Amino acid sequence: MSNVKKTRKGVVVRLEPEEAALVRALMEQLVSLLGDAPGEGGELASMGIAENAVKPDDPVLARLFPDAYREDGEAAGEFRRYTEMGLRDGKREAARTVLDGLKDPGSDIVLDQERAQIWLRALNDVRLALGTRLDISEEWYEEAEQLDPRDPRAPMFAAYDWLTMLQEGLVRALW
Repeated sequence: MSNVKKTRKGVVVRLEPEEAALVRALMEQLVSLLGDAPGEGGELASMGIAENAVKPDDPVLARLFPDAYREDGEAAGEFRRYTEMGLRDGKREAARTVLDGLKDPGSDIVLDQERAQIWLRALNDVRLALGTRLDISEEWYEEAEQLDPRDPRAPMFAAYDWLTMLQEGLVRALW
């Protein structure tokens, strides 16, 4: 079982090989899901402005990139236009930082304060994505407990729960 603790070297994360493989797979899926920001490649893209940024149809992407102004579609679109490329880049970079930390399986992962924060952001993004796909609500523990072990969602609920514990361990080690 994973272990997170604060030491003089930094925050040390110890993952079992299966846990590291799960985190790796989820981070790779996140990077793939994020893809390129809409409008990348245009003249304004070099300045970080997406020409065609709209609220994503995919519920996970909509959760990762929510409208800034729910009551004002025009303002939300303008805000998205100026921020989405940078937000996507940041989320991809965070996921890749986690992936880089998982390159040496079986060894402790030592994170300085900055890298631990990056891991927290990436884990949060993966949990949001998984939680959206599972339609997680406040009653999710009860739902998961009553789930038939053969239900195809059972491993995803278990992964969500484990990610929550890993993220909590990082938070406790940092503060």
